[in-house]
Amino acid sequence: MMYRVEGIVIRGTDYGEGNKIVTLFTPTHGKQGVVVRGAKKPKSRFASLAQPFTYGDFSFFKSGGLGTLSSGEIIESFRELREDLTLAAYAAYAVELCDRAVGEEDAGSYLFHQLKACLEALAQGKDAQIVIRAFEMKIVQAAGYAPLLDACANCGNPEGPFRLSAAAGGVLCLRCSGRDPDAVPLEGGAWKLLRLFAALDLRRLGNTDVKESTKRRLAQAMRLWMDHHLGVKLKSRHFLDQWERLSGELPEADGERKSADSIEPTERTKE
Repeated sequence: MMYRVEGIVIRGTDYGEGNKIVTLFTPTHGKQGVVVRGAKKPKSRFASLAQPFTYGDFSFFKSGGLGTLSSGEIIESFRELREDLTLAAYAAYAVELCDRAVGEEDAGSYLFHQLKACLEALAQGKDAQIVIRAFEMKIVQAAGYAPLLDACANCGNPEGPFRLSAAAGGVLCLRCSGRDPDAVPLEGGAWKLLRLFAALDLRRLGNTDVKESTKRRLAQAMRLWMDHHLGVKLKSRHFLDQWERLSGELPEADGERKSADSIEPTERTKE
């Protein structure tokens, strides 16, 4: 049967001599594995279609497991994401999340457009840390592990300050925070941003002005949450963590408990 789909290349592996198998994340057919014949050959007309992060129109024949690409057209190459080491690290993490943390039943139109918006935001030079934290929230929501953020998960108190508790399923107020010694403090801005990420469609993400201390707290909170609820080990995550630490954007230890400065999104951030 012949299929024609829009898709984003989220994974590629060598297959035989000169070929590749790519995994496409599509809005209509979930994740599709497709053999791209001759993709490793420099003069192949399909070589560019098999590049990571490529957004294109793909036609392939499929009768069983893997499909075989018959034709295709690039819609957006996202070349800048492959040529810049920092952007490549964030983009690789985003697509590996879709590959490893998202079940076939959860890979649909909404998440496809969130991934596409994530890659577009990175390519446009928006704050990569904020973009990726917002995308992480889309992933945990798609997987069915969205945190309770509007009120204390234990007593229902809507008044902060709060700590994020993976074990409790959301935030804990000051009175209940002793129930989880591993909960991450969410001073002012971090809590507001997590709530913003939960409600935000990444296609409407504006520019932000977020303090570095708050970005570190957000990274710490989302890592705690994802490690507890998703439990997937990602090669790109390990590299990204090392990269952010070298850049001074993540704490050296997971147990950092210094207060984060409160922040507010700029007026250009759309809720």
